[in-house]
Amino acid sequence: MTMPENGEGPVAALNLTSSTVAEITVVKVDGVLDATTREQFADYLSLAASDLILDLGGVTFMDSRALGLIVHHWQTSLASGARFALVGVEYSKSKVMWITGLAQRLPLYDTLDDALAAIG
Repeated sequence: MTMPENGEGPVAALNLTSSTVAEITVVKVDGVLDATTREQFADYLSLAASDLILDLGGVTFMDSRALGLIVHHWQTSLASGARFALVGVEYSKSKVMWITGLAQRLPLYDTLDDALAAIG
């Protein structure tokens, strides 16, 4: 937990919500993906359906541990024939994807509609 600048109390470092669109689970990620939130993120993803889109548009920072978890889910999806995509990834907040070269390998899309059209 972090304290907001206005001092109104603690704010969660990570907020995860999910919905279903065209029979695919869409997980919206808002906040920090790092060592302090990795377990929360991992637990949430373990409950997700096999067809998965991660909306990372609300991510403010991502470290290599979080990226490793995303890559694990991507590889598991590939192995099982499930659908998987990432949307809303921003270089400035997820540089680790580009530094590792994974941005060229992972299924990245600008919008949810783009991802659904590609993998739906």
